[in-house]
Amino acid sequence: MSAPSDEVLRVLAQALGERLRLARDHLVTAESCTGGWIAKCVTDIAGSSDWFDCGLAAYSYEAKQALLGVRPQTLETHGAVSRETVIEMVSGALVNSGASIAVAVTGIAGPGGGSADKPVGTVWIGWKRRGGYARAEVFHFDGDRDAVRRQTVAKALQGLELL
Repeated sequence: MSAPSDEVLRVLAQALGERLRLARDHLVTAESCTGGWIAKCVTDIAGSSDWFDCGLAAYSYEAKQALLGVRPQTLETHGAVSRETVIEMVSGALVNSGASIAVAVTGIAGPGGGSADKPVGTVWIGWKRRGGYARAEVFHFDGDRDAVRRQTVAKALQGLELL
C-alpha cells in the first residue's frame, strides 16, 4: 500500500463522519504512533463536533497507564506494540470518554525503534464499540515515518466502517 494523500484521508474521514452522524455515534481515538493524526483528520471535517468526542495521544508507558488504563504487567510482558496493549488502549478509551466507538493505534513508525520480531512499520490497530468486543489487527507498513503513519491513519479509519 502506498501512503495515502491528504485528500484520501479527508475522504475517509468525511465518509466516516457522515455514517457516525446518521447513527448518532460518537468516536474517541487513542493514539500512540500517530500522535493525534486520526483526531486531526476527523476534526478537519466541518461538523465533526456532532460525532467526535475526544482524542487521547498517549505515547509513553506512563500515559498509556494513566489515561487509558493499560496495565503495567501488559506493557512489561508484551510491550507497547502488541495486541494486548492495543486492546487495553481501545477499551480504556471507551471507559474514559462518552463515546460509543473507539479506535486505538500503537506501533513503530521509525526510522529507529524496530527489532527482529517487531520491525519498523509494525502497527497494531484496535477497534471497539461500547458493550462489544475489541477487534485488533497487526499491519506491516512500508516506507518512511510519514508513510507508516499515513497508512496507519487510513487503516484505522477504514476499520471503523466495520463497527
